[in-house]
Amino acid sequence: MALPVGQQAKYWGVATAVFLAALWFLGDVILPFVLGGAIAYCLDPIADRLERAGCSRVAAVAIITLVAVLIFVLLILLVIPTLVQQTASLIDTAPELFDRLRKWLIERFPQLLDDESVAYQQLQAIGETIQSKGGELVNGLVSSALGLINILVLLVIVPVVAVYMLLDWDNMTARVDDMLPRDHIETIRALARDIDATLASFIRGQGTVCLVLGTYYAVALMIAGLNFGLIVGFIAGLITFIPYVGALVGGVLAVGLALFQFWGSVEVVDGESVSYATNWLRIGIVAGIFGLGQFLEGNILTPKLVGSSVGLHPVWLLFALSVFGSLFGFVGMLVAVPIAAMIGVVARWGVGQYKASLLYRGQSEGD
Repeated sequence: MALPVGQQAKYWGVATAVFLAALWFLGDVILPFVLGGAIAYCLDPIADRLERAGCSRVAAVAIITLVAVLIFVLLILLVIPTLVQQTASLIDTAPELFDRLRKWLIERFPQLLDDESVAYQQLQAIGETIQSKGGELVNGLVSSALGLINILVLLVIVPVVAVYMLLDWDNMTARVDDMLPRDHIETIRALARDIDATLASFIRGQGTVCLVLGTYYAVALMIAGLNFGLIVGFIAGLITFIPYVGALVGGVLAVGLALFQFWGSVEVVDGESVSYATNWLRIGIVAGIFGLGQFLEGNILTPKLVGSSVGLHPVWLLFALSVFGSLFGFVGMLVAVPIAAMIGVVARWGVGQYKASLLYRGQSEGD
């Protein structure tokens, strides 16, 4: 005989409270395990395919690890140094960019932007603030995220946790399944399958979309000759999982930098004024790169890799990221998407149960 509903609700409420308390108090301690678990979850289908191809689980994990190490070494040698350099250069260039914007506004709206106006002073202060805060941000990242302890966490603990969890993934899922309450096992399994489908579609699929688009933007912008093309592509690809936001932010940043770089100017060379024409073709190419990226994302990448039945509305996703990020910090942002997916699946199941109940259908229809 099953436990009363009230008593079951009490137990599940306590379990939920314990889980949230663990996130609150442990915080950074569980960060490597969260990252390791996420990596293992994303790589488990690859390991399963290698097993079906005839490899043992150990051999499959070894192959995945060797490929991951090779990719990581290539990133360290080829991409990351350039990314850091362009980020620092962009921060240093930001005041000059705002200074040119200020001069352009003064030329177009002289009555609004004189030396004593508030808008003039604000634009000048924005450039100085970005440079000072940007320097503080870089220094903070170097002193904290690149500290010895965090380096060990990122380079040693996370990969080790991911390898062990990937190696024992099937055993862990079997043990969790064995611990499920028998009275509700089929319902929980059905919910778990829906959650797994949602997470697989969103995290694995959208992660691949972000990687493909970020690589495309970075390579295309660098070929187009845009300064800081790598960092713009990295930013655009990183936030592509939020529909339209990645392309909007990356497009505005790229076009703004293109205007700054290719807009005509007048310089004094050897005592004579030299005028440079605006390169509209380069500016149009940069804008076209993001237009093509949006076409590829909306018509090819997202339908093929993510699908249309993910069930995570952009507003719900932003809300989950904001709430969990503010409550639990960086760890909360990492678990926001999985928990949002779980809540969404459970909510849809609850709506289905409600519509099948007498509370929704009424006594007469129930009879």
